[in-house]
Amino acid sequence: MPSRRRQLAALAGCLIVLAAGSATATCTPLDQTHAAWTALLARRVEGGRVDYDAIQRREQETLAEYLERLSAVCPSDYERWTPAERIAFWINVYNAFTIRQVLDHYPVRSIRSIGWLPGAAFRHRFIPMPALKGGLVSLDDVEHRTLRSDFREPRIHFALVCAARSCPPLRSEAYRGQDLERQLDDQGRTFLRDPTKNRYDTASETLHLSAIFRWFRKDFESEAGSLASFVAPYMGVPAVSAPGLRIEFLDYDWRLNDQRRGNP
Repeated sequence: MPSRRRQLAALAGCLIVLAAGSATATCTPLDQTHAAWTALLARRVEGGRVDYDAIQRREQETLAEYLERLSAVCPSDYERWTPAERIAFWINVYNAFTIRQVLDHYPVRSIRSIGWLPGAAFRHRFIPMPALKGGLVSLDDVEHRTLRSDFREPRIHFALVCAARSCPPLRSEAYRGQDLERQLDDQGRTFLRDPTKNRYDTASETLHLSAIFRWFRKDFESEAGSLASFVAPYMGVPAVSAPGLRIEFLDYDWRLNDQRRGNP
């Protein structure tokens, strides 16, 4: 007899596959408050860390049902949404399906351990978006070919959580169009004021920034003119724009953002 955990995992996979087939025929209106996702996050995320074990054992059906609703959105509905609602939708898609992919391989030390090649987890097309995108898409598709290409909003990089410890923290609530401005600003302050991820050394006039600012430097500079100008309001340190400022990028910790004590 298969274990209860494996049965639930199989059910979750079946629901996602069904979503790929059914969404083409029926438009399912999406709850713009993303209440189901908020409830799951509130139960299973604390301090940005995810209780993957509990989600795997107790939340498979809840997660699968939410993913199915995301996959069933139709263009006719999507076109009526505000830009903020669209951005919130895609951020939630990225974060929720990232958790789904981790669970498909759990326990795992890092999302980069998934697949044969480096970064395979981000290129793997496993997200059903039959109506909006014509089929399966990847996490990279959501980030680069939708969010970054369709919206000029560099703060998305504070909200997309790739399941690594050096990522911005996963919020214990869903992103919502009506609250998006506040949520993204709050994420920016939380992320940039965490000295393990970003900090300013006044003695050496050096900004030590997350590698995210190196990878997506153009996104931030196109918005504010320079990295220093962009991060200063979030760090609460106006002096970071001083002449002679140096910028160094920190190493990225790809270990899983797991609550489990045994996760190394």
